Amino acid sequence: MIRILKLFIRAALWLFCAEINTKNKYLLNTNGPLLIIANHPNSFLDAIIIGSRYNRRIHFLARGDVFTKKHHRFLLSLLNMIPVYRLREGKEFLHLNEYAFKESVRLLNKKEAVLIFIEGTCLNTNQLQPFKKGTARILEACHAENSFPQIHLAGIAYNNFKGIGKKVNLCLSIFIQKTAILNAKDRVEFNQHVFKQLSNLIIPNTKTTIIKKTALYYFHRPFYYLVYQFVQNKTKGTVFFDSVLFGVLFFLYPIYLFIIIVILQIISIPQPIIFGTLGLLFLFRNQTLDANE
Repeated sequence: MIRILKLFIRAALWLFCAEINTKNKYLLNTNGPLLIIANHPNSFLDAIIIGSRYNRRIHFLARGDVFTKKHHRFLLSLLNMIPVYRLREGKEFLHLNEYAFKESVRLLNKKEAVLIFIEGTCLNTNQLQPFKKGTARILEACHAENSFPQIHLAGIAYNNFKGIGKKVNLCLSIFIQKTAILNAKDRVEFNQHVFKQLSNLIIPNTKTTIIKKTALYYFHRPFYYLVYQFVQNKTKGTVFFDSVLFGVLFFLYPIYLFIIIVILQIISIPQPIIFGTLGLLFLFRNQTLDANE
């Protein structure tokens, strides 16, 4: 099911983003235990993009407050997300973090891949923030069991944080941890080395995204405008706009297409013309989303 979902997510990202450039693509085929350490500029969209690039199942550590509702917890668990709680979510939840760290170690020992956002918080900026201790603690626990997973650093950067047509740069590299992490001093040194290397992987594109007013633009405009306004109201004052927008479009866009097709069939437009026209519109998608001007 995860493989099928990943195909749909990749198709949705192709429509949502003008470009996703990945550096060192060969790393996406890495097998065996793998810890992916990334910066965190754009909420859940970061995890969606990074996870969709790798050709394997990825487990994510995500902020715990979004797991409070049962249906949210169920859906997020299907996406292999593991909750991590912060003090602002309440002291009563902090003991649950022990589960997150133990589960991460367990998955790595089973030769799975785990993605963690080392900053421990999300701000809509490409500027790297101070690191938390969680990543080093996971590795320390692995090293205590004589387990040394491979480590990738993933620097992700956006040319904007609001709406479709963004250009994303994802730069991957291998991080070599030569010695075991045994104490607080080792954790500090580990964070310092990661900060230096990861900083060089965050390469934002500063060019403005241009949405050209083609036929595809007018085809989507009524639907997109309503969704955009709804998401803007729901996420005002938060960093979740892009990730919620992507999620709402992911679930509602197929329904929009279905309604359009039904309406066209009701007015007796032949199916070959309907699907042929829709196909041509999407073939010219790059003439609508242009992040290079």
